[in-house]
Amino acid sequence: MSKEEKDKDEVREQSGEQLNAASAAQGQETQQAAQPDAAQQGEAPADDRDKQLDEAHQKIEELTDKLLRLHAEFDNYKKRNMKEKAELIRNAGERVLGDFLPLADDMERAIDSMHKAEDVAAVVEGINLIHDKLMQVFTKNGVSPIDTADAAFDTDFHEAVAMVPAESDDKRGKVVDCIQTGYKLNDKVLRHAKVVVAQ
Repeated sequence: MSKEEKDKDEVREQSGEQLNAASAAQGQETQQAAQPDAAQQGEAPADDRDKQLDEAHQKIEELTDKLLRLHAEFDNYKKRNMKEKAELIRNAGERVLGDFLPLADDMERAIDSMHKAEDVAAVVEGINLIHDKLMQVFTKNGVSPIDTADAAFDTDFHEAVAMVPAESDDKRGKVVDCIQTGYKLNDKVLRHAKVVVAQ
């Protein structure tokens, strides 16, 4: 091997060593530069988690407060509703009873007249007028008498208090007499009519 070739090999070896040294140094710098980034990356998720946890706590507090407010509002609504219901039950008959007050006045006047009256027909007429007025108040409030005149016996509306032999076949199972008038409030029976039925 010639001297020139030896020199070239030495130069190559030195260049290779320098290149390896430079690469190693650059690798260390890159590693050192990467370490703070990794540390920052490690810290960033921890900060995010703390932030998310704080937001979650705040949201829970808001929802808890909202729930407590709704519960209080509902409790107030229930109390108010119960109070209104009690008031309604206590004063439910006020309007209806108010309609009966003029009838009470008429009855008082009729009783006074009966003590002084010499004409019985006038007293009867007065009582009939009061009865008509009473029926008008009933009608105004949805109360109507149950029809019994020649009606077929119906247990939904009638209560049989007596049975009598039928005069003819077409009278069988029909009401022949009403002992006590029954009444309905709209479609609901307030009192069954007490009747005599033909059999």
